[in-house]
Amino acid sequence: MPSRREAAAYCVANSRFSMSLIQYRNTTLLSAICRGLIVIGTVLLTGCASAPSQMAASLDAAIASEMAKQRVPGVAVAVVQRGKVMSAGGFGLANVEHAVPVTRSTIFQTGSLSKQFAAVAAMLQVEDGKLSLEDSITRFFPDAPATWKPITIRHLLTHTSGIPDYVDGTLDLRKDYTEDEISRLAFGLLLEFPAGSRWNYSNTAYALLGVIISKASGHFYGDELRDRVFGPLGMTTARIITEEDIVMHRAAGYRRVGESLRNQDWVAPMLNTTADGSLYLSLDDWVRWEQAIRNRAVLQAASWVQMFTPVRLNSGKTYPYGFGWELHDGQGPAWYRHGGAWQGFKAAYFHAIDADLSVIVLCNLAQADPIRLAERIAQLYVPGLKLPAPVEQVDPEPLLASRVRALLEATAAGQLRESEFEFLRTGFFPNVPAAYSKMLKAHGPVQRLALLRRWERGDDTVVTYRALVGSQSFLVELSVTPAGRFSSFRLREEAPSE
Repeated sequence: MPSRREAAAYCVANSRFSMSLIQYRNTTLLSAICRGLIVIGTVLLTGCASAPSQMAASLDAAIASEMAKQRVPGVAVAVVQRGKVMSAGGFGLANVEHAVPVTRSTIFQTGSLSKQFAAVAAMLQVEDGKLSLEDSITRFFPDAPATWKPITIRHLLTHTSGIPDYVDGTLDLRKDYTEDEISRLAFGLLLEFPAGSRWNYSNTAYALLGVIISKASGHFYGDELRDRVFGPLGMTTARIITEEDIVMHRAAGYRRVGESLRNQDWVAPMLNTTADGSLYLSLDDWVRWEQAIRNRAVLQAASWVQMFTPVRLNSGKTYPYGFGWELHDGQGPAWYRHGGAWQGFKAAYFHAIDADLSVIVLCNLAQADPIRLAERIAQLYVPGLKLPAPVEQVDPEPLLASRVRALLEATAAGQLRESEFEFLRTGFFPNVPAAYSKMLKAHGPVQRLALLRRWERGDDTVVTYRALVGSQSFLVELSVTPAGRFSSFRLREEAPSE
């Protein structure tokens, strides 16, 4: 799911920056490093794991396999089941240049995974009586456009405000902005839809939420988290991102440019303090937070219910997102999860509800896929979480299938038209279609198309097709709005195991 800095939502477009800091070109050496990292990580994980040796070996093998496939320098993983830490430790290198291994206390940026903390800080203000979920945000932004009056705090929390995402040039990432300046930039964005009518991920909304938390509480939102969440829970290394302070065990973030491994790009310090995902946390911090969620600590019981309740749209239908959490979409065993991406880091938190199993994965590579690793680990502990292979079914809407085939052909030819879409996430065009075109061109023409799944998400119909392109099978997921246009488009190669 979508995360801050959700260029991460489109895995093929993870390099958000263009300036190189340090280039790492020797891919043979990098491969050797990865092999060495796996040995380091196995020692760390096996040494602290309480699971039987067979499970520990399977866990180590799964992590080693994904690290090799994804070419990730460093990974930290925790598995907690029914309150017991089954395994927690590090694989690989936190810093490649200095050959520093990842441990439980390595500090990672976690991007949008930390939106849940902004939501908690907002709910603390609600419990204090300093704001209401139904307050118009113009109460805190009197200079906002008149069109913002229907937007409430709840809309910000659930990504249903209609305020566009700020990525794709809205902000100069090398410039410091005050909270007032960020707010004024947001005021200039045209709303994508009426508040509450749709869901569309918005980092801007959470950045504004942080400003509101500061205004309501009288304190910077990071200080609220420090004093009312991190401190009381013993999350001793959780904090706002900083360049200036000495931060022990801080990992380096990386991005891959072609075959080169490069350092993360620089971002202005003030931009790394906003509430859409500017936190440092270690694996130990996340384990303590997992216990807090389990015990429903910090917030009142009613607030926790709100956190995990799907948002209800104006139409009366629900969308599977709560306050900073992506919720189960109805397929297979129930779960909640979220991901995050920022500055050469990716992170994921996956919780299987019935099995009471949490998996937390922290990575220091922009192109990593921590959700895939988290789900793979969860399936080791609870095999029933693995969904059966999708079965082709009779398509009740052949005209839609024809449109999808035409869309794939246009994508391969580099001729995908924006007019086919509405409510797309900011930043989709032109990079994502270009990457999809490259993927498809490498295999040839579309040979056949078969429907695998069809379901409702909010007001949209979501379809998944298997497309045979040349000899390669692809999975294609599209959301179709009530107006018949596409609102999302995801494409990936289908793995043999699927």
